[in-house]
Amino acid sequence: MSTTVYDCSNVAERAAGLKHAARALAADGCVVLPTDTVYGIGADAFSARGVTGLLAAKGRTRAMPPPVLIAHAGVLDGLADEVSEDARALARAFWPGGLTLILHAQPSLGWDLGETRGTVALRVPDDDVARALLIETGPLAVSSANRTGRPAATTADEAAAMLGESVELYLDDGPRGEPGTDPVASTIVDCTGEAPVVVRHGAIPLQRLREVVPAVTAGDPPAAGPQPGGTGSHAADPVPGEAPEPAAAPGTDGVGADGTGAGGAGPAGGGPAQPAGTTVPAGGAAPLRGPGPAAAAEDQHLAATLVARSAGAPAPAVDQDRARRGPQAPAGPQPPLPVEEAARLVARGLGTD
Repeated sequence: MSTTVYDCSNVAERAAGLKHAARALAADGCVVLPTDTVYGIGADAFSARGVTGLLAAKGRTRAMPPPVLIAHAGVLDGLADEVSEDARALARAFWPGGLTLILHAQPSLGWDLGETRGTVALRVPDDDVARALLIETGPLAVSSANRTGRPAATTADEAAAMLGESVELYLDDGPRGEPGTDPVASTIVDCTGEAPVVVRHGAIPLQRLREVVPAVTAGDPPAAGPQPGGTGSHAADPVPGEAPEPAAAPGTDGVGADGTGAGGAGPAGGGPAQPAGTTVPAGGAAPLRGPGPAAAAEDQHLAATLVARSAGAPAPAVDQDRARRGPQAPAGPQPPLPVEEAARLVARGLGTD
């Protein structure tokens, strides 16, 4: 298949690229998107085929599940269960930005990210294009846009050189990071135990975490195999030359994408060249705008809808403020109301009750 590159420094191309990306993701495809650290390859977090394609494009197995990026902290309770006050405090302080939280996944979710052991690693990236796409699509499984063992891509051109036509389209928003420096990974904190534990040191220093939650502990130096909290390989040894990524954690931070809290737009006009055989829509350059409050509210509603869709139920098991809903009405035809009850409801509707 041919690929398309969209120049996201151009408002018209950015809009077209986001629409195209949403269609590709809905059809179980993969796309490359910018984040606040490096470029990431993303798939619909609720598409088993999409996640399988993502892992195949990178040359990974199910033992290295991708992180999940979300657009807004309001989505947190739709995807994670038993969220502690410490985890909420860290999210309030450092989202959007370079902090990934490992949490218990909502048991009602019907996704398949790989061998996650019932956990999910979530992050809100500090990047306008990434968050605009997330609002359009809902949660995305995202990992660094590179073949495993090779350096993380800091431009769309580098990503295309490694991933080629395994990705339907590339959203190019200029280079990431400072020239001549290595990408900085997000800090990963395991919040599934009694106290938060840092399982990968990165963009947010331990001291800053402790200013918000004094109970955060440093954990052990990165090592292969399961990490503190019993969550599996959320923070295994980084591959030499690659931005550190948890070895097998759901959601371990998006993207190798992992990110620093650095914000995201690269210099205007500094985007990578197109890969061979690509097409690019035309349009004029203009400043970018990030998603506003209305879009964030839409995102919260989307999270509830995704939980419902995943569980195959008519309504989500948990709403966005963690208020547990009452028992769902049984499926199938409902018995008719007694005459007295119907009369009472009619009276209330007429304002006479």
